[in-house]
Amino acid sequence: MTFRLSRRRFLTTATATGVGLVGNIAVPYLSRAADRPLIGHGVQSGDVGIDGGVVWSRADRPSQMLVEVSTTESFRNARALPPIAALPETDFTAKLLIDNLPSDQDIFYRVKFRDLSHSSVESEPVIGRFRTAPAGRRDVSFVWGGDVAGQGWGINPDDGGMFTFATMRKYKPDFLLHSGDTIYADGPIVSEVKLPGGKVWKNIVVEEKAKVAETLAEFRAAHKYNLLDDNVRAFNAEVPIFVQWDDHEISNNWSLSKDLPAAYKVRDIPLLAARGARAFHEMYPIRESIQEPGRIYRTIHYGPHLDVFMLDERSYRGPNGPNLQTEYGPDSYFIGPDQLAWLKRELLNSKATWKVIASDMPISLIVYDDAPNKRGSEAVAQGDGPARGRELEIADLLRFIKTSGIINTVWLTADVHYAAAHFYNPDKAQFQDFDPFWEFVSGPLHAGTFGPADLDNTFGPEVRFVKAPGADRQNLPPTEGMQFFGHVHIDGASGQMTVSLRDRADVLLWSTKLDPKMG
Repeated sequence: MTFRLSRRRFLTTATATGVGLVGNIAVPYLSRAADRPLIGHGVQSGDVGIDGGVVWSRADRPSQMLVEVSTTESFRNARALPPIAALPETDFTAKLLIDNLPSDQDIFYRVKFRDLSHSSVESEPVIGRFRTAPAGRRDVSFVWGGDVAGQGWGINPDDGGMFTFATMRKYKPDFLLHSGDTIYADGPIVSEVKLPGGKVWKNIVVEEKAKVAETLAEFRAAHKYNLLDDNVRAFNAEVPIFVQWDDHEISNNWSLSKDLPAAYKVRDIPLLAARGARAFHEMYPIRESIQEPGRIYRTIHYGPHLDVFMLDERSYRGPNGPNLQTEYGPDSYFIGPDQLAWLKRELLNSKATWKVIASDMPISLIVYDDAPNKRGSEAVAQGDGPARGRELEIADLLRFIKTSGIINTVWLTADVHYAAAHFYNPDKAQFQDFDPFWEFVSGPLHAGTFGPADLDNTFGPEVRFVKAPGADRQNLPPTEGMQFFGHVHIDGASGQMTVSLRDRADVLLWSTKLDPKMG
């Protein structure tokens, strides 16, 4: 029998087992005993499937992560898992795949750290939970978005911190699909930012975030900064994350052609990318690839109604040049031929009702590499006209989806820092060899708000909804309220998908219901 934990019971149990309450939010209780390891950044789970998921946490010293797992909140008959070392080499982080779990089951896990130098000394425990994916046709609910701590808008306790995470948590979603820009490694956080009207935005600050990230320690610190937020830690303890990355995990608009600004002393893009990638994999509960260590693209099967295809549109791209090629080649790579072949295979083999393509960048919104001068291509779109450059990959993929009879594909994305819904209509496109589909854009979760961007007509996008500040009001702070997330609900009985766009105050901005086609 599936056990559903009430909010009251979860908070009561959490307090009793090492989780405190801050503003009615469950956050880890940190023991201040000098001789005990501390868990200062909470717990996370991720990449949850039918029979398991990954659990993550971080200590403050060399230690062993000890995990117990149970199907009941009392931890009666809990299963103790093998200890995992948390060493300086991984910044004292550790993650563990918990498998052989029952499907569609609330899972409770309890994490402690044992000091490697003193085996009798252990930290206070921290409790988390997740629910495994269903084997049957139950309702599925998840949220998505991207862009966290960007443009200098960090954790401001006077504004409630990263408040969008508290709003999303109310939905008790099965998971968060994080569309990238999980950090802004290139974005320093200063103590105060002056706002119009004499107001002041006040950030929590840490030394490593006073400059752009160049060392491994600075990349790690950018991720740990977000985990200082009460809302984020409380959310992570209850909601699994399916995470991908984009440019700001390294530097703005990075590719091998990137000309770094003067703030960087390290000028080697591959070196920065390697350090940023290592920190990214250390700090998230992502299932690691055996075929290609460090690979981000992967398929997450979430029951008979949903497969999620997590893309990596950063690691395999060509340079951010004009990208006006008419023939496909290395300079026009966006996801690259190996990932493209993988995606085709996975889509073709999917038996799920809905195939969600998690793209860290929108298809038809024009994003310039050099925005002030409107030069170079950072995203897919190259401007109006036939498919060129990076659009050649998308054209090939869309044609394959049509000719292979693959149905019910939906694209979810973020990146542009506003909310939008795009319907792709081949009758209005320059390239027409594809079936109609939807792309939904959300974010920022906690960053500056921009937009709207110009639209490219190559694939016939129709704007069905947009919420953006307008050209005369860019980089709005979170205090303006224009922080956005998306919510998806799939009805277990009918398979109908409802997609909603909301702001951080939980105002419903726009919604649509999609009936699945029958194959």
